[in-house]
Amino acid sequence: MTADVLLIIAGAFAGGLVNGLTGFGTGMTALVLWLHALPVTVAATLVLVCSVVAQLQSLPSIWHALDWRRLAPFLIGGLIGIPLGTWLLVMVSVQAVKLGVGIVVTTYCTVMLLGSFRPTVHWGGRIADGIIGLAGGILGGLAGLSGALPTIWASLRNWGKDARRAVFQGFNLTILTVSLMAHAAAGLVTAELGRAVLFALPGTLIGAFIGQRIYRRLDDHRYDRLVLAILLVAGLTLLWSSL
Repeated sequence: MTADVLLIIAGAFAGGLVNGLTGFGTGMTALVLWLHALPVTVAATLVLVCSVVAQLQSLPSIWHALDWRRLAPFLIGGLIGIPLGTWLLVMVSVQAVKLGVGIVVTTYCTVMLLGSFRPTVHWGGRIADGIIGLAGGILGGLAGLSGALPTIWASLRNWGKDARRAVFQGFNLTILTVSLMAHAAAGLVTAELGRAVLFALPGTLIGAFIGQRIYRRLDDHRYDRLVLAILLVAGLTLLWSSL
């Protein structure tokens, strides 16, 4: 077994584990390893495939918490935002966007992890939720960063862990599926991707299964801390990659 295959398997397991634990995070976890073993276009599409698979595997465990009335504004806004973000690609510096999002996410997570104050947002209703979904869709189309804002927003809403996970997992699954279809339409589903998927899927499924079992043992507080810690790593990674 070659080193590249081992990197694909290890990245798939790590990405699946984080996704099973939190409902997001495959890309930022797996790409660290996959970019050493695969061309960037193959690695990016592989992230979408494995993310969708991990999301679908864990979906039955949070199906009871899915509130379609709550989720709908995020989905509508996100689907509108994707083509807007893609259109903005020619006018906006992706590096600047990554830097800005990295600063916001890192600052927020650091304050929340180190401090005892937990702000709660009650205003705005579904209009505010839709705006956050729109912003997430724009960032997804622009730089593949669809999940950060909805995840933070769901935490600020002070919903329980299942309700929060249902929102951002439902949002991410929809956005990632649409993105995967766009990659397929662009001709990025290749034989090389197929070979990588064969090695990655078992690790993704096993990692997601283990992550789900750990998730069920977490209370709201520990889940909140875990999400903040993973978002903090993502924010720091964005800052590093934008400099």
